[in-house]
Amino acid sequence: MKTSIVFFMSCFLFLGISLSAQNTAKNVVDQGYFPIAVWLQEPSLAQQYKDNGINMFVGLFRGLTQESLDIFRATGMKFVCSPDGFARQHKDEPLIYAWMHGDEPDNAQWNRQKQTYDPCVDPGKIIADYEKMKAFDPTRPVYLNLGRGVAVTNWGGRGECTGKTDMYKVSNDGYLKGCDIASFDVYPVNSTEKEVKNSLWYVAEGINNLEKWSNYAKPAWCWIETTLIDKNAERKPTPAEVKSQVWMAIIHGAGGIGYFCHSFHPNTVANALLRDEEMIAGVKAINQQVTQLARVINTPNTSGFAMVSSSNPAVPIDIMTKNDDGVNYLFSVAMRPGKSTAEFRVSAGEEVEVLGENRTIQIKNGIFTDTFSDYDVHLYKVK
Repeated sequence: MKTSIVFFMSCFLFLGISLSAQNTAKNVVDQGYFPIAVWLQEPSLAQQYKDNGINMFVGLFRGLTQESLDIFRATGMKFVCSPDGFARQHKDEPLIYAWMHGDEPDNAQWNRQKQTYDPCVDPGKIIADYEKMKAFDPTRPVYLNLGRGVAVTNWGGRGECTGKTDMYKVSNDGYLKGCDIASFDVYPVNSTEKEVKNSLWYVAEGINNLEKWSNYAKPAWCWIETTLIDKNAERKPTPAEVKSQVWMAIIHGAGGIGYFCHSFHPNTVANALLRDEEMIAGVKAINQQVTQLARVINTPNTSGFAMVSSSNPAVPIDIMTKNDDGVNYLFSVAMRPGKSTAEFRVSAGEEVEVLGENRTIQIKNGIFTDTFSDYDVHLYKVK
């Protein structure tokens, strides 16, 4: 899932799930449900995570057990796990959201015996494993998490597969042909690479690539940094940067998100997010807003309702528009650091409510403006 979680790879893992994937699951989810996950966390923490707006666990370090299943049932927590052992015997459990592959097959694979890296996994193996899982249970989606190379296509962690983006494409019998839901992880604030460091927009780039490589036919999820992951990183993200990454992903089409909660510096702490009062409070607020807007997010995008221009060409503003029950919504995010004034042209409405900010803006002659700085997010309800 990231270079610093190599030792977890044998256990595999953001977030979007489309209606087509939803309809293959035993537990068909409603339009008001938006997947908000954590990766490889202890089931005993399910209630704590639920209290902070998490509604899904992805990856179980020891696999599914009766103890963990009892906890998930008590908390109503959905989960994604491998279809083996105890889980295989309980495939009719409605809380099982999806089955999963091993983690990041597109990266160079660590060979413990040889203490060196083997090439990335052949996409053909992923497709074959997918077909076995679908034969075992055709009613649920199969989930596949891919690595940083989805967003940073020249990342060297793929070894001899670096830059070979055709290996992902459905049209090339690539990795995305072997799943129903695809995700990836990139952690810009933690990155030590000059190109990626603090460039939050790589989150959106990864979503764009997954959608394109799947011919816009498979849901795309992504994983969001919340902690100090890499010992060489200068800092961890701020809650505002986490919010920006979440909404960049959603505005670019993600139908679900997940949080990476581990920290590996100075010591390994698997649930570091829960121990960071400021960050978990920020994540909870993000999750509450996403959940409140889940029904809106899950509606199809509208076309032609709004256009946006930025006063600062170096700070483009990206938008997504929705209509739920006759009400128009416009979600926006600055895609680069820096300050800008955005001018929005809308085809209807007299004012906008800026959700979560306790303010309104008047629309005059079909136009309203708002200020942005450093990856700001503004969510508008048009009245």
